[in-house]
Amino acid sequence: MEKVLRFEGVYFRQAARRRHEGRPDRCYYIYYRGGGSARWERIGWASEGYTAQMAAQVRAERIRALRHGDALPARKDPTIGEVWTRYSDWMRTAKRYSDRDRARYETYIKPLFGRTHLSRIGPLEIERMKSGLLEAGKAPATVRHVLALLRHIINKAVEWDLWAGANPVRRVSMPKVSNRRERFLTPAEARLLLEALGESSAKVRDMAFLSLRTGLRAGEIFSLRWSDVDLEHGLLHVADPKSGRPRKVALAEDVRSLFRAYAPGDPGELVFQARGGGRIERISAVYYRTVDRLGLNAGVTDRRQRVNFHTLRHTFASWLALEGVPIRTIQELLGHRTLAMTERYAHLTPDHQRSAVERIAHLLLT
Repeated sequence: MEKVLRFEGVYFRQAARRRHEGRPDRCYYIYYRGGGSARWERIGWASEGYTAQMAAQVRAERIRALRHGDALPARKDPTIGEVWTRYSDWMRTAKRYSDRDRARYETYIKPLFGRTHLSRIGPLEIERMKSGLLEAGKAPATVRHVLALLRHIINKAVEWDLWAGANPVRRVSMPKVSNRRERFLTPAEARLLLEALGESSAKVRDMAFLSLRTGLRAGEIFSLRWSDVDLEHGLLHVADPKSGRPRKVALAEDVRSLFRAYAPGDPGELVFQARGGGRIERISAVYYRTVDRLGLNAGVTDRRQRVNFHTLRHTFASWLALEGVPIRTIQELLGHRTLAMTERYAHLTPDHQRSAVERIAHLLLT
């Protein structure tokens, strides 16, 4: 800790790696005596907009309050564990509780930061956590989820007026994730999978069939209510949770027959329900046991090439591309926000590209 010579009681700590405006970043602190004891107070980083002069002004306000008998403002500096306790309660009240988030907190965040005050957590500490997880072999997607959870916890601390500082996670770059799947099922594999699923669970088979024929995600299938199913016009209303924009999906006759077999219930009733009623939270283990029994993942080590439930959505889009369906139509059916997200399927239409260029071949011959 070094003293700022121009201002009494103002100090700074210089970052080892972090830089601001071409030089090492500085975090400012103030020192004063109050209530019979010495007080150190963290003000903030230069990269967050704080200056030595601003720190001196805060210090002057603290001393003025002491001399005139005013109570010093209570320092709001909870630990991550204290905020998590309230965050967990909020999730339950808001019906957003997630076992996965709880597991991420208990496994990755709590051991490092559970007892750490927010003022002690900066971008450097977050970077160290990120690097440690990646070096330990954790998937980039897992690390992204952990960082996102920590960011949300701190955001809530600010929103609930438990903390007045900046969120350090915002200054940390997220690991790049490559989830692009290349593997899709052949028609023979799809028929084999559906037949095998039907022998174990009709419900799981029907959900797999629905994804394979409409491209719906698992979460979209779990959330389907009878008010979303329009059998008269052959349309499905999908409340897309990822793009935030609902979409309409046309239903072929075989998909309409599937819904008719379920004897449509009340409009607000879920089409597919958990055993005890209510919403299904994850696809049944029956699906993965069947995939393993059929050997669809035998010898496959790249997780992007392994067959999971999302493979059915990818297969739906891939089959459309192979049949020459325009990329924009596939985009609409999948509910992708941008065309770039759908262009991964463009390479599956080489024959149609060849046909297109052949159409102008005669122009040079006439």
